[in-house]
Formats: sequence, C-alpha cells, structure tokens
Amino acid sequence: MRRFVLLLFVAASAYSCGVPTVPPVVNRVVAGEDVKPHSWPWQVSLQYASSGRWRHVCGGTLVSSNWVLTAAHCINERYTYRVELGKHSLKASEDGSVSLTAAEIITHEDYNIFLSRNDIALIKLSSPVTLSDTISPACLPEEDVTLAHGSPCYVTGWGRLYTDGPLADVLQQGLLPVVGHDICSQDDWWSVLATDKMVCAGGGGITAGCNGDSGGPLNCQNTDGSWDVHGVVSFGSGQGCNVVQKPTVFTKVSSYISWINTVMTNY
Repeated sequence: MRRFVLLLFVAASAYSCGVPTVPPVVNRVVAGEDVKPHSWPWQVSLQYASSGRWRHVCGGTLVSSNWVLTAAHCINERYTYRVELGKHSLKASEDGSVSLTAAEIITHEDYNIFLSRNDIALIKLSSPVTLSDTISPACLPEEDVTLAHGSPCYVTGWGRLYTDGPLADVLQQGLLPVVGHDICSQDDWWSVLATDKMVCAGGGGITAGCNGDSGGPLNCQNTDGSWDVHGVVSFGSGQGCNVVQKPTVFTKVSSYISWINTVMTNY
C-alpha cells in the first residue's frame, strides 16, 4: 500500500497528491522545454529577500498543505525566505498563485555540505495553503523503494537554461532517465560521491538540472498515473550543466521517509 504523509488530510481533500488538474505533456522530448501551465502544481519557487526584493534561489516540492520539501544546501540562516506556489512565470502576476513566508525551516541534522550527504530540508509554511487547480501536493514514494535503471523521470524548475545562462522565466521540464547506482558510482561517472541514498538521472550531455533548479523535484509517474517526488536536486558537475557521464544527482526521497514523517509530526 502506498505510504502517504498526512493520509487523513489527503483523503479529505478534493485534490489528491500527485494528480494535477492539468496533466503535464510528457512526450519524451530530449532537451528541456516550457511546461504546460500549472501541470506540475507541486513545484514551488523558494526565494530570499535581498535589497528589498525577492529573488529565486531554489526549487521545492509541496508535499502537504503546509510543508515544502527542498535541499539543505538551499538554506542560509542569514536570509529570510518565502515560497511562491502556483506559479508558471516568475515575472508575471498570475491568478491562482500564492506567496507565503517560512515559519520553520528544518535541515537534516546530518547534512554534510562538503560531500552533499543528507542534502534535504523541510519548510513549514506560515499558514496552510488552500489547494486548487494550480496548487496541489506531490506524492511521496514508499520507504526505501529504488527506481529501475532507465526509469523515465522529469526534472522541473526555473534554473539556468544552460551553463552560465539566464534563469528561466517560465517553468521548464526535462526528461532525465534514471541511472542505476551500480553505473553512477563507477569511477568514470560519480564514483564514491554517489551513494545509495542518492538518485542519479540524465548524464547524456543534453538535459540536466542547472543552477537554480536545486531543491526541486525529480518527478516519476506511477502505473496509476499519479506522480511521486523521488528526488531533490542536490548537485551536478562543476564543468557545466550538461556533462556526459555526470548526471544530475538527487537526494533519494525514499531513504528519508521516516525523517520526513518525524519532522512533519513534531513541528
């Protein structure tokens, strides 16, 4: 049986997790592309206040009405953060979008900034968001489930369109097939930097997560049509965003289900 966080909430809601009102167009386009508006309604923009302006820094995933999943490396204690939900274009004023401040930010207690270990964090919103056609949560995977090599998953975000390029205005999606741990941990791939608590995806040199996509989801579809967030964008190659045999590396969400449940229960 699928593990749901806050099962009673999800069951009572008209908006089930992982089922967008507007289904995404997943036509296996190799390069990144503009998404169909509001087809990834759990995607959020994490922003920090700087010189009187809010600036996009990372992505994130809504996993309940008041919790967002992101990466620990996105968080800096010096900054004030807010979350924008229900967005398609970050520059436009859009109906159905909401901005909420962060009431609590909990990074994993064993996060290692140097090795990107346990690169995961949860943000409690200042108030529960009202779910709608433009805002609804992703599902969480079952604990410790491992995706098969080649599984077709999608990275989404407003990160740079290419190495050293501009941040995207419109939300982007890119097909990233999963690379099995036995391959990703080989010496000419990510070697010992890739652990079994990470998911590698991509590595073909065409599509990848890039700066600004950090913290965002690796979206993988279930046989029933719903979507799980299997990964949180963690790191990529310092040589650029699209390097052959250097796939985007994600924190493996299924390895942290107990931690997620504990945090969401205790805060």
